[in-house]
Amino acid sequence: MKKIDRSKINEMSISLGSTIRQAMEVISRGGIGTVFIVDTQSRRFLGLMTDGDIRRAILKGWSLETKIELLERPQAKTAAIGMNVAEITKMFGETVRVIPILDQESKIVDIALYDQRLRLPVAEPSLAEKELAYVTDCIVSNWISSTGKYVSQFEALFADFCGSRHAVATSNGTTALHLALLALDIHQGDEVIVPSLTFIATANAVSYTGAKPVFVDSESTTWNIDPDLVAKAVTPRTKAIIPVHLYGHPADMDPILEIARRHDLAVIEDAAEAHGAGYKGKKVGSIGDIGIFSFYGNKIITTGEGGMIVTDNPDIAQRVRLLRDHGMSPSRRYWHPVLGYNYRLTNIQAAIGVAQVERIESILQAKLDIAQRYEKQLEGVAGIIRPPQAKWAQNVYWLYSILVEEEYGIGRDDLMAELNLMHIETRPFFLPVHTQPIYNTGQYLSVSQELASKGLSLPSSASLQKHEIDRVCKAIKDIHKKVENKIRVNRTS
Repeated sequence: MKKIDRSKINEMSISLGSTIRQAMEVISRGGIGTVFIVDTQSRRFLGLMTDGDIRRAILKGWSLETKIELLERPQAKTAAIGMNVAEITKMFGETVRVIPILDQESKIVDIALYDQRLRLPVAEPSLAEKELAYVTDCIVSNWISSTGKYVSQFEALFADFCGSRHAVATSNGTTALHLALLALDIHQGDEVIVPSLTFIATANAVSYTGAKPVFVDSESTTWNIDPDLVAKAVTPRTKAIIPVHLYGHPADMDPILEIARRHDLAVIEDAAEAHGAGYKGKKVGSIGDIGIFSFYGNKIITTGEGGMIVTDNPDIAQRVRLLRDHGMSPSRRYWHPVLGYNYRLTNIQAAIGVAQVERIESILQAKLDIAQRYEKQLEGVAGIIRPPQAKWAQNVYWLYSILVEEEYGIGRDDLMAELNLMHIETRPFFLPVHTQPIYNTGQYLSVSQELASKGLSLPSSASLQKHEIDRVCKAIKDIHKKVENKIRVNRTS
């Protein structure tokens, strides 16, 4: 969405007494294909006409000198001043490309224009007016570093959202995971069970402590860590399990928690990609001993960079706060009883986070709406396996991710290449961590490796419009149809 120079609004407005000829002149002058109809005296907005409306009127036999008040006009959609960008963006549609923004007296104060993007990104942040207002407040008040009211507000709001008693903000999701492991006294000689199909930060945080990440394969049903294989991976050195809620779908937590209880292990949920996802009525992050989240720019909500630790354990929360701030005693300034880290979040980042949490439900609903539209349009497309949705889970579809079966005519990489030529960005699944050069365990984890070879993520931003989802789905169907036709020709030749 883009807005137009306010000084041009009067130049694009006419009264009901104007003629078709005058309307055409204003449309030509304005350059957006639309003329606004206003009351001559009060300048109140009365409606609008497009160049298409005028063409249809002329085709019906109306002369250029006909008063526009006699013509049929579309029911105009308008926005109120103060509405955020996301709300206005949702008003656009196939026939709605211009939205007047009105003040309390129904006068046009601004105009929102539909801005069709050439390239559709996989993910982008959803930012609006409150984010700007809160950041501005930080700058005006000079509270821009790691102290300030927004840090504690962000922590309190996010703890409440997750249903956890404590939340501690950190500089990013990886530092959150590192602090969680340190708070549990994970150290050299220990083992921590992790899924191989995850972003490498999950394993790296374990390595930072000197412990060894032990890689386990995934379930083919949920794409998450397989609890049966977790049980087999436990050794006397195992101290913790890190289930990852991959791409927004929860891992099956009950059997993992049962294994942890049986062997006296800690459970750290890596919910970096799953803000708001649900497992049997509980929010992820609040189920294990500790939950961690990422607020990187492509996540469901963002602070640019940033992370969060949530827990019900006050001792863990206190320990994390100590380690996060250079290990400095909260009761004696510049006294450092333990080795600590500078893993703090800034007030400016937290200000963005507060605004994001305040509208997280609308962002999550937008994600669900996008997924449902993809589901409907991709159902029955040969070779496309849609993302999992277990009966006991609520997937939040951080990214709408699919599998591509090559035997149906086109492989994952070829489909990505074709979509890229059509200006549609996609992302492959993470490469299994056990195959990475710094780990390379020599294991063969069949499910993880198969998912990684077939998986890709489609454009999934919360601001993605219906026609943009349709564009992606049509592109996939067209590519498949082209491949099917080629196969048919080869068989008959």
